[in-house]
Amino acid sequence: MKKNDKTKKRLLKEAHEMVKDLHDAGIADLATMREFDALCVSETHELSPSKIKKIRLCAGVSQAVFAKIINVSVAAIKQWERGERKPSGAALKLLNLVEAKGVDVIL
Repeated sequence: MKKNDKTKKRLLKEAHEMVKDLHDAGIADLATMREFDALCVSETHELSPSKIKKIRLCAGVSQAVFAKIINVSVAAIKQWERGERKPSGAALKLLNLVEAKGVDVIL
């Protein structure tokens, strides 16, 4: 990651925290908070089959339970972990979220 990317990410995080504090204090409205939430959403990146399996194992769950958590079929999890298919869309976003913050964030 480039230094500029790290700086931008840090500044967005700090701005988001500031707006969250303003929202909690009743100064910033919900629309403003949602705008900052949208700005600060992290980018998704592709995950290798081994990385997907590692994410699931770190969560300490079976393929069936992991499939329920991220709302996909067990067959999809199996195919992702074997490299037959790649996650996309909402499933990829959830996998990135679980990778970054742990499975508890979506339970």
